[in-house]
Amino acid sequence: MQFRKLEEADLPRLLPYFRVQRHRISNYSAGVLAMWHKYLGTSFAEEEGCLVLCDRYVGKSYFSWPLSLSGDAEAEARAVERVERYCRETYVRLHFTNVPAEVLPRLVLRYGADVHVSNIRRWRDYLYNAEDFKTYPGGKYSGQRNHVNKFRKNNPDYSFAPLTEAELPEAEAFLREYASSQYEKGTALASEEMDAAFALLPHVFEYGMFAGVLRAGGKMVALSVGERCGDTMVIHIEKALRGVQGAYPAVAQLFAQAFCGEGVRYINREDDAGDSGLRKSKLQYLPVRLVDKYNVAVHRPLDSLSRFPEIRTLRLVLKGIPDEDAAAFARLASDDALNRYWGYDWRENAPARVTDKWFLQDIRKDFKNKNELPLGVYFEDKLAGEVVLHNFGYRGEAEIGMRILPEWQGRGFAREALIGLAEYGFIKLGLDVIEAKCFKENVTSAYTLRSAGMRPCGEDDTYFYFRKTAAN
Repeated sequence: MQFRKLEEADLPRLLPYFRVQRHRISNYSAGVLAMWHKYLGTSFAEEEGCLVLCDRYVGKSYFSWPLSLSGDAEAEARAVERVERYCRETYVRLHFTNVPAEVLPRLVLRYGADVHVSNIRRWRDYLYNAEDFKTYPGGKYSGQRNHVNKFRKNNPDYSFAPLTEAELPEAEAFLREYASSQYEKGTALASEEMDAAFALLPHVFEYGMFAGVLRAGGKMVALSVGERCGDTMVIHIEKALRGVQGAYPAVAQLFAQAFCGEGVRYINREDDAGDSGLRKSKLQYLPVRLVDKYNVAVHRPLDSLSRFPEIRTLRLVLKGIPDEDAAAFARLASDDALNRYWGYDWRENAPARVTDKWFLQDIRKDFKNKNELPLGVYFEDKLAGEVVLHNFGYRGEAEIGMRILPEWQGRGFAREALIGLAEYGFIKLGLDVIEAKCFKENVTSAYTLRSAGMRPCGEDDTYFYFRKTAAN
């Protein structure tokens, strides 16, 4: 799976995914991506006929639910598997964001109870009946009707019409006039929101969006821009000049009347970002519901382990390697003959000056980052080798590996260490599957894996593959 940085030039090609999205979430739209992808460091991949978005925020990756062009649930599940594989191969933590409520049970069932689910209030979208905006019916909308009537009375020469490409410079000037009052607020949110609006405006026609202009006395006093996604019109920009009474409810109503025709059931007016004034305003328009956007952090068995365990077998002790064994471990880790089959060359990440202690610090860092569980293999208090659980997956999988110092080879320590750590993985960590692989020319390792209960499950040009499950 290959993720690439999202650029504005990519959005026209991705429009078909947004046009058919059925989740009514504003984040699955070209407009939101055009406005916010630079802030969020968004990248994307296309797999199994699905679009997968990934935001990078505060050093962490957040994957959106795959968007299938055809609404194929099985294709979306396969795309999720690709994301899992990508995270496992690149040591990226699996964290989903903007998960629709209707697919949340699928993720929870997929990963079991070991997930953390959140639904942050300030990011929920406000969803409204499109028909309500066209007429503001009944007593519940009397306030909006009164404001619209006041606008019409004060501006009898008002007009509303679709924005034209020739009017884009005027629309930009309008936004700058509006922005002057926003920048006065001195908040990062207000500045970022205006920057995002300026980023979207030049692409309104390129992205096939709907835009309307409200004028009074010939002057542009309000602007609204929306994007149709499935049966929902997502409003990305809605601005009106300060001091023009009733301009906001008027432009919202006129936009709905002009553009929310057949097939548009809902209007999504996006989230309130936690702004109290914006929240009050959005609630006054009486949403039919708030659109939930769940975050799902998937935990792995290793994540709960805070220190190295100590595992005893018939002859061996498997435990964290102390500082006093740094020289012995450095000899093991830097042995070229052993590293030939270890699958990792320590030189790739080594500093210019390598000390014995650096090798220990390296594996301790991997454990701290929850990338692997490395344990020393001890016989009569002497370091004989290393056994490791690594490459942890998100459905109870991990890979096992071992290496033994030359002077301790041929005594069955590798087999005993493999069995001991595998039992710990199944019983204490709750793993479901332990996998292993070895180079085809490494006959000794293949024999050892079989003798430790690992069952052959495949091969390619380079490796033999093995696996063992908790059940057998």
